[in-house]
Amino acid sequence: MRKLLLTATALSLIAPVASAETLVVSSWGGSWRDMIDETIAKRFTEETGVEVEFITGGTIDRLNQAQFNRDTPESDITFTTSHVGWLYTNAGLFEELDMSRIPNAANLVEQAKISPSHIGAWAYVYTIGYLADEIPEGITFDSWEDLWRPELEGMIAGPDFDPSHIIAVSTVLEGLDFEDWMGASDRLMALRPNFRAFYTNDANSQQLLSTGETPVQIMLSMNAYHIQSQGIDVQLAIPQEGAVLGVDTIAITAGSDKQDLAYQFINIALDPEVQAAITELKKGSPVVSNAELSEETANLPAIFTTPEQWASEALIIPHQLRAEKTAEWRQWFSENMIGGN
Repeated sequence: MRKLLLTATALSLIAPVASAETLVVSSWGGSWRDMIDETIAKRFTEETGVEVEFITGGTIDRLNQAQFNRDTPESDITFTTSHVGWLYTNAGLFEELDMSRIPNAANLVEQAKISPSHIGAWAYVYTIGYLADEIPEGITFDSWEDLWRPELEGMIAGPDFDPSHIIAVSTVLEGLDFEDWMGASDRLMALRPNFRAFYTNDANSQQLLSTGETPVQIMLSMNAYHIQSQGIDVQLAIPQEGAVLGVDTIAITAGSDKQDLAYQFINIALDPEVQAAITELKKGSPVVSNAELSEETANLPAIFTTPEQWASEALIIPHQLRAEKTAEWRQWFSENMIGGN
């Protein structure tokens, strides 16, 4: 009896420790953190009994923090953009993935296979959003070229934090390779009179649209659908050159001591039901081919569900090149487009 009591006491001490096990996820905050929590993390906890904690912050802030803490990583899973993920990878901050431990990755679309260390979790585009009643009659956006129309002088806004979209588009319109982007600098400068503002975040983008100050924007498709839900009739165009693809990715932080749980988390992230839930919440494209969406959602512009859509409607900046050029592009854009405006 004494031995049984001791065993029961020992188990009672161990149980709280086991139940207190957590997986730490590095992600953006706000609605992004909430979306991950409501979809992937919720299913993960249901299946494993392991709670999920979040470390949140901006894309570059979290990269800098990961570099600072490389010997004692704070997280087990990291969400970041496809191109910044290459900066993590090149710095040795991600584990190389064993895809055999991610069964749901068998349905991963080709465009979400970013590197040996990070893969897509969902996708979106930056494209042209506009208020049809607030722009000159007869203006359409069948091509990115339409942004340069003189009738749009002082009407356009774009992000000040990432000029890669319009730089890539200008390069394509000039018929150049992305490495030769400086050959499109005159075209970029010619667009400057049409810019009225450069927004700092999604909320600022929404404000500029709601007031009608910038009825045309180079904008995140997911934010456009959020703005629509707020009663603002912003329309999305998919120009013939394609909308600029963005992929938010998932990876295992180098040095994590919870590899098995991390792989389970990633596999759940790619579960077709979870992918469908993410799409319905955020109106981004699923990155697996077997996610079943509602007909209404599947038919929305900028949501890709077929190989043909991925191939014809997505303009892809090579992710590794984008990582290499980000600082250079931001500096040039700040000095010549924002500063000179």
